[in-house]
Amino acid sequence: MDTPLADLIARVDALTALRRARMVAGLLAEDRHQCDPDDTRFAALACPHPEACSTSADYPGFDAWITRQQNLNTAARRTR
Repeated sequence: MDTPLADLIARVDALTALRRARMVAGLLAEDRHQCDPDDTRFAALACPHPEACSTSADYPGFDAWITRQQNLNTAARRTR
C-alpha cells in the first residue's frame, strides 16, 4: 500500500482533533450535569419520607449479588 506519508499524517491529525473535540464535548456535558440546580432538590426528596425508601430487607440477596457483580466486573477489567 503506497499512501504518501503526508496523507497518513493528515489522517492521524484529523483523528486526533476529532478525539480531542469529543473529549471536550464530554467534559462540558459533565460540567453541565454537575452544575444542575435540581440535583440537590432531587436528592432531598427522600429525606421527608424515609418510609418510602427501600432497604436491604426489601431485596433479600441483592447485597451479595451486587457484590459478586462488582467483583466480576473488576476481574474482567484486569484481564483486558
